[in-house]
Amino acid sequence: MFIGAIADDLTGATDLCLMLARGGMRVVQVIGVPDAAFDFAAADALVVALKSRTIPRAEAVDLSLAAARRLIDAGARQLFFKYCSTFDSTDDGNIGPVAEALLGLAGAALTIACPAFPANGRTVYRGHLFVGDQLLSDSSMKDHPLTPMRDANLVRVLQKQTALPVGLVGYGTVEKGAEAIRAAFDKAAGEGLRMLVVDAVTDDQLRTIGKAAAGLKLVTGGSGVAIGLPANFGFEEGKANALPFPAPAGRAAIIAGSCSAATRRQIAAARGAGVPALKIDPQDIADGRMTAEAAARWAVESGHATPLVYSSNDPAEVARAQSALGRKRAGELVEHLLAGVAVRLRAAGFRRFVVAGGETSGAVVNALGPAALAIGPEIDPGVPWTVSLGSEPPLALALKSGNFGTDDFFLKAWELLQ
Repeated sequence: MFIGAIADDLTGATDLCLMLARGGMRVVQVIGVPDAAFDFAAADALVVALKSRTIPRAEAVDLSLAAARRLIDAGARQLFFKYCSTFDSTDDGNIGPVAEALLGLAGAALTIACPAFPANGRTVYRGHLFVGDQLLSDSSMKDHPLTPMRDANLVRVLQKQTALPVGLVGYGTVEKGAEAIRAAFDKAAGEGLRMLVVDAVTDDQLRTIGKAAAGLKLVTGGSGVAIGLPANFGFEEGKANALPFPAPAGRAAIIAGSCSAATRRQIAAARGAGVPALKIDPQDIADGRMTAEAAARWAVESGHATPLVYSSNDPAEVARAQSALGRKRAGELVEHLLAGVAVRLRAAGFRRFVVAGGETSGAVVNALGPAALAIGPEIDPGVPWTVSLGSEPPLALALKSGNFGTDDFFLKAWELLQ
């Protein structure tokens, strides 16, 4: 194994798998820390999908370290810590604490932090993260129900999360090429810096950063920076599998828990195209007016090719539910119900699922129970189809980060299945 990666949520893991596969690697994604019996032999890169983005900091660190130890024991030459391209976190973590712990485990002097993903409009300039033309703090991420991002200065955000000194490798250095970036790494290490935010606004810059990172024991970032890593191990960049995906036969459904602006637009587009949709309200769950059984029965009886069950809502309604129920409980009620819907739909013959939202995807996959996922064709940048491994029956799963995908994502995803 060349690269061993730990992702802090499921959709981020599939996104990273896709990027490494584009680079020519054989990639396997596992759900949770793999046990001692797991066979790593077929993988050039292995990505461990955790659900650690919003759990307590100590738990996130412990899980991430456990995964990293398994990867190191399996022979991984470089560790990669994957988090969201919008740097989703709070002042307590979990990006900084996990990166700090992994840096210590690897015995490394320095790592980088580069969440840039230009294909999805995430760029870093002068240490500030942009979403499209907006600073992160001006984007819809400022209203995220779990990790509201109200500061675009990543050096400042990361420094709040770690005691290790944080610095910046700016755009001017990145433009000069890999040797200049490596020299900046060496200079920063000599000055006692341990984590470096790295600017990037194009894919070519990410490839250059990847080349410069060849000697690092640990790389952290979004999936974008992984575009340049496979070449360091002799792999050639090419397209991921573009053949029609032989998905398991069976009915299909869309399950959406993300409240991001992108997912809300995708829901509106699907409803506008005639897709029947059932909206889930956390208060209805708490009061017993909505159950997983009822929602699944509605989907089965809808008769539509791709019924949609969703809890996505605008920021004001999310705030109302959180005020009434508490932030944690509101989220857990919805995740538990949507996971229960997926389990019941599988029992009713559904075999194809599009799931929107990192937390929702984690809950659904944990409930369905596959041990690993094989990566299929790309629907939109960062979102592939996958097929479950180690589960009966096999399932086709498209696990979408809430912020990813074009407005017609829920409508076009099925075109890649045969």
